[in-house]
Amino acid sequence: MNTATISADGAASGAQQQSEGVWAAAWRRFKSDKVGLASALIVIAFLLLIVLAATGLVAKNWQAEIGVPNAPPTFLGPAAPQAAAGADRATGPNVDLSAVDPLAPRYKEWDERAKQFATAEAPKAETLPLGGDRLGRDVLAKAIKGTEISVFVGLAAALAATLIGTMLGAFGGFFGGKISDFLEWVYNVFESIPNILLIFAFAAVVGRGVGSVVIILALTGWTGMYRQVRAEFIKHRSREYVRSAEAIGASSWSRMFKHILPNVSHVVLVRMSLLTVGFIKAEVILSYLGLGVRVDQVSWGTMLAEAQSELILGHWWQLAAATLFMAVFVTAFSMMADALRDALDPKLRGLE
Repeated sequence: MNTATISADGAASGAQQQSEGVWAAAWRRFKSDKVGLASALIVIAFLLLIVLAATGLVAKNWQAEIGVPNAPPTFLGPAAPQAAAGADRATGPNVDLSAVDPLAPRYKEWDERAKQFATAEAPKAETLPLGGDRLGRDVLAKAIKGTEISVFVGLAAALAATLIGTMLGAFGGFFGGKISDFLEWVYNVFESIPNILLIFAFAAVVGRGVGSVVIILALTGWTGMYRQVRAEFIKHRSREYVRSAEAIGASSWSRMFKHILPNVSHVVLVRMSLLTVGFIKAEVILSYLGLGVRVDQVSWGTMLAEAQSELILGHWWQLAAATLFMAVFVTAFSMMADALRDALDPKLRGLE
């Protein structure tokens, strides 16, 4: 009786192990990686922040000038008051200028109206949570809104470049022959041009904007993915499991994307994480040079460009905020990608 029960349990356990797919096994291994899981939660938090910013629930009024110019962070306290410009200027002689300037009699009236308007205007905060920029806009709100654009550009461009590179690399590596020769020629054409010049050339044609930046980076960043995926498909196409799938009648499409691709997915994920980080940096460069997002938008790149002139005056908080947001996201995304690579790596499956 006990032997039969043990045999039944063993058979059920064996059936369960055999029915576990590649992705289910990868998810089980990923959950056991605490660092990777924590990094994934941080990435999800950033993605949730992007959704909230896109729907206007947070950082909706990031353009509002709610503080004094270059308001320091709250933990530093308000800045020391400065003398008004021209307050210590010596007054000139009482001369009637109406003969040479017909508007001279109205100057005093206009000055009084300006003072009344300034008094009626809502008072502006002397400090903000992470400080203010030169116009008095909240740096924290700008960093949150900038996260929406910078992360979207990095992820969208990386996904597009990954799709292009993976598809072309799979076809070139699996079929070979004339298809591979043609794709190699296209690859060599793109690689023969310096990447920064290629980006500038596409930017001059496509124009500015978030969508334009995504297209530019995707069209110029797929070559590295293509090279790696092509090499992996060449290595895997003649292996026994692919030959066995061919023997039982599996189509070329099935062998490429149901059998080979899951076994090279760790390479694709690692490369995509590198592309995401690189594309975020590229967005910074393009926005700094005026070829990225529009002037009425904000990203980490535009914040760093503005912070360059503010840093000279000792106002470092906008630079610190943009750098902090970027560093946390990039680090978490890279560690999550490493954990996914380990979970999907076929060499590590045999060690279980």
